[in-house]
Formats: sequence, structure tokens, C-alpha cells
Amino acid sequence: MLGMDASRPAWLRNWLERHQSRVSFWLHVVGIPLTVLAVPLAAWQLHLWRWDLWWRPAGLLGLGYLLQWAGHAYEGNDMGEIILLKRLMGRSYIGVSPRYTSHRQKPMDDAR
Repeated sequence: MLGMDASRPAWLRNWLERHQSRVSFWLHVVGIPLTVLAVPLAAWQLHLWRWDLWWRPAGLLGLGYLLQWAGHAYEGNDMGEIILLKRLMGRSYIGVSPRYTSHRQKPMDDAR
């Protein structure tokens, strides 16, 4: 898995800090491309005027988002969208799971 190298961009270091579990990391590695792929697929089907195949991009979007949600549930922290909503409402949120006190500490499920 990728390390917390200071030469990496800040957004990547932040993302890696919030996804320290191998399970969560790999669920995101699969889920994010599925979610992103749904947009051009929907645009292509709209271009071809294939409304009968709406379930394909919707299924990719749903499956990709579900995998990311499962990763955050496993990790024990809130999803980025939920964090944004909680910030706007002035509520507390979990950015990094409490079981990972420092980005240098190994996660529980990886300490073998």
C-alpha cells in the first residue's frame, strides 16, 4: 500500500490518512473507478438515445458508491460527502477513525 511520503500532494496524503485499512483502501480502488465510469457511460447512452439502458450507469454508480460506503463503515469514519454536510450543519464528524491515532501507526487489521 502507498506510504505517507511528504513529497505526495496534500490531497493524496489526506486521502491516504483517511483510508488506512487495506480492506477500505481496496474497496475504494475498485469503487471509485466504477463511480467515475458511470458518468461517461450515461453520456454515451444519452448520445445514442438509449434510454432503455439507464440501469447500466445507475448500477455502476450504485455499486461503486456502495463499495466506498462499505470501506468507510469498515474503517470507522465518515464519508467525504457526509463530512461536508456535517460541517455545514456545525455537527461533529469522524475524519480519521479513532483507532488510527497517527498516520505513522499501523492499522489494527494490518499489524501482523
